[in-house]
Amino acid sequence: MSNKKNRILVPTDFTKVVDYAMDHAVKVAEASNSDIHLLHILVHDEHVDVTNKRMDMEVARLKDISGKVTVVPMARKGNVYDDIGSVAEEIGADLIIMGTHGLRGMQFLTGSRALRVITESQVPFVVVQEKKIGPDGYKHIVVPMDLQRETRQKVTEVADMARTFNSTVHVISPKEKDEFLHRHLANNLQFARKYFGDRNIPCKTEVIDVSASKFHVGLLDYAKAINADLIAIMNEANESILGVFSVSFEQEIITNDAMIPVLVINEKNTTSGMAGWTFQ
Repeated sequence: MSNKKNRILVPTDFTKVVDYAMDHAVKVAEASNSDIHLLHILVHDEHVDVTNKRMDMEVARLKDISGKVTVVPMARKGNVYDDIGSVAEEIGADLIIMGTHGLRGMQFLTGSRALRVITESQVPFVVVQEKKIGPDGYKHIVVPMDLQRETRQKVTEVADMARTFNSTVHVISPKEKDEFLHRHLANNLQFARKYFGDRNIPCKTEVIDVSASKFHVGLLDYAKAINADLIAIMNEANESILGVFSVSFEQEIITNDAMIPVLVINEKNTTSGMAGWTFQ
């Protein structure tokens, strides 16, 4: 068992969706020996004393949810597009949990600008909507495997989360008629089965009856059908979040109408010094 304290960063704009982000953060923090750092970025016309009072209320709300988790309030003047990532690096955050108002935007962020905050961070994001985390946490995690290069980091992050909540991992891939591509997808599934199996993590693999071009539709349909608690996707450097998924579907996945949280794993620069999760 590790004594390392993980750090979860939760950006707040004091709107209702942050309550749900905090609900998720507390559940993850309790299970993973983590502190929660609650961050507010002040806009130019915001009064510090008002912000401090609001932060006190947010901290009190978190303590009402759980008295077991240490909460560290942080208020910074700056730019939300730059400072969420920089604060995460500064405190050595292992995970960022942020709320989204569905298609209305990522808290105070909207559209592609919100996605930029996520994709430019080297810290994994869990993006949640106005839906509480289940009583047992993320018990069913859906992981799409496509034709892109699958990294060890992706399955490692998913395995860590799965161990935390004793989850079942559901690895899915699109149906591919081309023999070479079919073999490539089959190899990805075999790799996932072995990786999770070697770590005693329950893993189910399935080829869903959709083409690669409709994989985003099949992914969401599958996640809804099994009542998934989390969808895990990989953002590889300089590419769209979902590889074969079109850029236009990125926000559709993250703000899906079933309100399933999405874990976005960004490729880490190994020279950054970030250690990653050390779960109990």
